[in-house]
Amino acid sequence: MSETLKIGTRGSPLAIAQTTLVLQLLRQAYRNDRFIDDAELVEVKTTGDRIQDRSLADIGGKGLFTKEIDRALLEGHCDIAVHSLKDVETKMTPGIVVAAIAEREDTRDVWVSREGTGMFDTKPDSVFGSCAPRRIAQVQHLRPDLRFTSLRGNVHTRMHKIQTGIIDAALFAYAGLKRAGIMSDEFEIVPHDVLLPAVSQGAMAITCRAEDQAMQQMLRSINHKPTETAVTAERAMLTALGGSCRTPIAGFAEIIDDDTIKLSGLISSLDGSKIVRGELMGNDPYELGQQLAEKLIADSDGEYIKWQRAAS
Repeated sequence: MSETLKIGTRGSPLAIAQTTLVLQLLRQAYRNDRFIDDAELVEVKTTGDRIQDRSLADIGGKGLFTKEIDRALLEGHCDIAVHSLKDVETKMTPGIVVAAIAEREDTRDVWVSREGTGMFDTKPDSVFGSCAPRRIAQVQHLRPDLRFTSLRGNVHTRMHKIQTGIIDAALFAYAGLKRAGIMSDEFEIVPHDVLLPAVSQGAMAITCRAEDQAMQQMLRSINHKPTETAVTAERAMLTALGGSCRTPIAGFAEIIDDDTIKLSGLISSLDGSKIVRGELMGNDPYELGQQLAEKLIADSDGEYIKWQRAAS
């Protein structure tokens, strides 16, 4: 272990903001601890950041935002790392574990348009930009009168493309806009009953080496159990669905009381022409995720397998 904590992170403004939030949580939990107070951020350039002209599906999936940081952890260049949990694949890199999940931010999506209009008020034939199959399918289902184009880049890059008229509208995670300090009353927050979010949206994962038991124990102090339970159910559903970054899948879990989890899920054809939504409640997050996945597949009347093949 180094003399001061070294935290691996992507170099985007949002990633730095999220890593700073996690560091603040650690400093609150371990006051006047030089190891944490003098912590150093280690910026790691990922493949996902370097390649911006193609969709994640075309260049290898969302793991491209984590694999270089995982390597930096395993090689000892950093002690822990901070990720948006939705970017962390359900199958972890050998030797790396998620040691803590910070309290989740608002999970809803936000509609941002050049003219300040809402999702259903944006003019027909306007250009909606996204590379997320989940967003594209749901928006196509609700607004088939829009034009759709591929859009990648960090929050600021995508916002700039709206402001300069390259596209007319896009969806952003509320959590990302708030953490980046650019949330505005002019943006429309879209409720879950209209648009279901990505699995794990709004949650931050803190990873470390599996062999580093002391670090895992330290990080557990900032773990938020309700968030951990909720995203465990969502990720169990995603795993059971065999989802990839090519497949339109959405999910959101919330803790109803101390013992009950409410999990909502969605699967869709690529073009959004058919959407299947479902909801279940239960106590075990792993079983609940599996059960809802089975229900969604059954309710698709065999279509889900075809949708998966079309996406592959």
